[in-house]
Amino acid sequence: MGEQNRRELRATLQFAPSLLLKAQGLRAAIFDVDGVLTDGRLYIGEHGETVKAFNSLDGHGLKLLAQGGIAPLVITGRDSPAVRRRVADLGIAHAVYGAHDKLAAASALLASLGLNWPQVAAIGDDWPDLPLLVQAGFAAAPANAHAEVRALVDHVTAAAGGHGAAREFCDLMLVASGRYAELLQGHLTTLDGSWTPAAPSSP
Repeated sequence: MGEQNRRELRATLQFAPSLLLKAQGLRAAIFDVDGVLTDGRLYIGEHGETVKAFNSLDGHGLKLLAQGGIAPLVITGRDSPAVRRRVADLGIAHAVYGAHDKLAAASALLASLGLNWPQVAAIGDDWPDLPLLVQAGFAAAPANAHAEVRALVDHVTAAAGGHGAAREFCDLMLVASGRYAELLQGHLTTLDGSWTPAAPSSP
């Protein structure tokens, strides 16, 4: 009886075919922090910036992206213990903090990883991110990004920064890579989705 009532899980998320084509072949994705992984507000007290609010949907998206073979990279113009803690909690191996020249920081990081700009996506919300968005093979911005940023990129997310924009960006890349449905099914057996499909049996 229970088996008869069991719901079937199917991937339903869809993006325009032209957008998916543009997002194919990516090996890494660069994320800004303020305005992308957060809503852009800065909480600064007498002891400096001590608190940031992050979105759990975004965080799981970054984990899924790594599982799907696309390395998440963080390049941010600010630095704080809260950001470093969040990056560490998500298991992101490559991050640059306090980058005054984001393009130089990104170029050095990509060179160290053996990557070229056409293999890299980027998401940003304001003018300091423009040099990365111009170079990236695929560029995106949150719904509440600055107008010039939104005008430049390949995709503007429906969600705002800090409210699921990064997750939408991750989902898009995973759909384009063909890994989205597999990772979704993996969550039926493990909490974090770190599931490997069984090898086909011999005939």
